[in-house]
Formats: sequence, C-alpha cells, structure tokens
Amino acid sequence: MLYAMEQEQDAGVTALAEVCGLPKTTAYRLLDQLAELGAVERSAGRYRIGPGMFRLGQGWQPHPGLRPAARRPLRRLTAVTGATVALAVLHRGQTLLLDWTAPADAPCALPEDRPVWPWYTAAGKVLAAWTRPGQAPGPLPRAWPQEAARIRETGAAYDREEVLEGVCCAAVPVTAPNGVPVAALCLLTGPGHHLERLADTARRAASAVTAGLGRR
Repeated sequence: MLYAMEQEQDAGVTALAEVCGLPKTTAYRLLDQLAELGAVERSAGRYRIGPGMFRLGQGWQPHPGLRPAARRPLRRLTAVTGATVALAVLHRGQTLLLDWTAPADAPCALPEDRPVWPWYTAAGKVLAAWTRPGQAPGPLPRAWPQEAARIRETGAAYDREEVLEGVCCAAVPVTAPNGVPVAALCLLTGPGHHLERLADTARRAASAVTAGLGRR
C-alpha cells in the first residue's frame, strides 16, 4: 500500500485498491490503520505518504552513526568549495542520497524530490569499484574493470555530465575505521572546474567523517 502511494503520489481509495489488487473495503481498512500511525495523511478522501514515514526514514543509515558523523564535514566542505555536497550510498543497484547541503547560490543544486539516481553517478562508481565480485549494481560496461581499478588506485571517481547535462561531480569513499567503504562524499559543480582538486579537498572531509565514526 505504501509503495502504491509512492507511485500514485496522491490518490483515492479506489485507485490505490486497484494498484494493490485489493478489495476496496480491505484497502480502506489498511489506509485507516496507517493514518492512525501517522504513516499516511488523509485529506478530502485522498491519501498520501505521511510524516511518520519521513521520521522513520530519517533514522535509516547504512552504518551506525554515519549521518551524525558526516553532518559537520558536509557543511564545512560546502563552505570551502562553494559546491553542493552530498553523502551517498549504493542501495539496490542505485545511488541513494542520504544527506546533502548546498550554498544559497549553488549553480548545481539537487532536486529535493529526487534522492535516488542511477548507479553510475560519481558516488555510485566510487562505491561500485570496491564491490565484491558477484555484487555488481547492474549491467556494467565492458571497460568497467579498468575504470574500477583506476578508481581504487586514485581513490576518486568522476562524472563529467554523464548523468545530468551541465553538472559534473567528484566523489571519494568514506570508510569505516576498519577501512571498508561505507558511503561516498560527492561534490557537484559545473563544467570547467578542476574535479581532481575538488577530490583532494573531499578526501580530507571524508577522513573527518571516518574519525567521527571512530569516536562513536
């Protein structure tokens, strides 16, 4: 039912029952229970995802303490570079943005309603490079083994308008104290910027996140 509401955005009982393949009475009962929990909002006979789901979603993170440890380094990195900075993970073969911050005049701000992107973003590539054999995020290009080796060697991945026209990105891995990559820091900027320099700055921020994880 919740996935149906995500798909339909704002819909009535009849439409949601059809999407779920449920009798209308069953759908109504489920929606009523979800509304009591705050997982669903009801207005004028129509339903959408409620604030309770938002609060639960904010508690999810792929590594204990990752988001609190990254919060301050992300803000500092934005202040130093003037770029939009995001914390991302690979999840179910896609790049999932956990948090991001942008300056007021950011030339490359992220759409707030789109936290999921293809795996081949810079952040996705930098994490896929350390993925174990057999756990690839999806169909890989023929040249991927060479690119992945280069990413592991340099510790950074780049996206030069491969995902969005006019947007370039540099990404570096964020590691747990044991050295295993658990997320990626990425900086979004326009064409013509020196992405390698941005990656060097991002590495220092990633080290600060790792240090925060160690303290926790």
